[in-house]
Amino acid sequence: MLGKEYIVRLTDEERALCEDTLKRLSAASQKARRAHILLLADVDGPDAWSDAEIAKTCRRRTATVESVRRRCVLEGCERALDGKQRDAPPVPKLLDGQQGAESIALHLGPPLEGYAQWSLRVLARCVVELGIVESISHGTVSQTRKNGLWGRKLQYWVNPPEADPEFAAGMEGVLEAYAQPYDAQRPVLCMDEQPVQLVRETRTPVDATAAHPRRVGHEYERAGTAAVFMFTEPLTGWRGVTARAQRTKVDWAEEVAAWLDGRYAHCEKVTLVCNHLNTHTPGAFYEAFEPGRARDLVRRIEFRYTPKHGSWLNVAKSELSALTRQCVRERRIGIWRNCGARPGRGRRM
Repeated sequence: MLGKEYIVRLTDEERALCEDTLKRLSAASQKARRAHILLLADVDGPDAWSDAEIAKTCRRRTATVESVRRRCVLEGCERALDGKQRDAPPVPKLLDGQQGAESIALHLGPPLEGYAQWSLRVLARCVVELGIVESISHGTVSQTRKNGLWGRKLQYWVNPPEADPEFAAGMEGVLEAYAQPYDAQRPVLCMDEQPVQLVRETRTPVDATAAHPRRVGHEYERAGTAAVFMFTEPLTGWRGVTARAQRTKVDWAEEVAAWLDGRYAHCEKVTLVCNHLNTHTPGAFYEAFEPGRARDLVRRIEFRYTPKHGSWLNVAKSELSALTRQCVRERRIGIWRNCGARPGRGRRM
């Protein structure tokens, strides 16, 4: 007792306050723990507790017990119960774009040698071991995951090749584009396309009533196909969808040119992430437009192709998946002329 610099002597009101705090709050709360420390540290209490005994009983460090005693003596019992108040709430430190991209690439691969499977704690440990960051908690990794690409559901229908330099080069090029901070003059635009089977009704559906849902006949007939073009900006959440009767080089070039002349007319250059199809080439612009205009369009595009067997790296594919589930699947759409567009001309949706 003699070695203590700050001696706690609680009044009857302060002791009642601490006891009431213990009754009202959970024993695991910080305020309840401080109340317990003050009751045990009171020299006028029934027992004489040392700081080491209090720390062991309350499962706190000895330095924490000393800090609570000091604040009680210098600032009062209520301030000691409330603890040290921050001037501003702490701002969680998240991974930057490059670190997040490297962590995503690490998480998508198999667990490192010595680990059975990925978990937030294992991933945080490996991120530090590989030198991506100096230190990080699993909670920070979890917050980064919620704000990054991990929040999206990815479906793997093709396994990437092992130890393939071309695949690694394409993957890192795409991840590097995603890691760049947003620049309104050089936005990152992802695009993908997919065919849609059109079917039409053979019998007139019965509208829904209060007694029954809408009734559709089980018979239908094929009504051709259409092509859906998806464009999206991962960093802004914007997306644009167009529909065409087909998806040739000319159709693709006209779709890209329409956005470059419209939404992105003010941009110096657009980073375009797309799959490595034979229609997605700079030469497509020369088939669709005269050479001078084609060259002007190509100059404004920085191509980033996803690697073979790695099209799932394209965010536009996830957007197409959501569009299909919510708007296209199990819906019957009539022949193309009912869509309000003619072959060779896109329809904005």
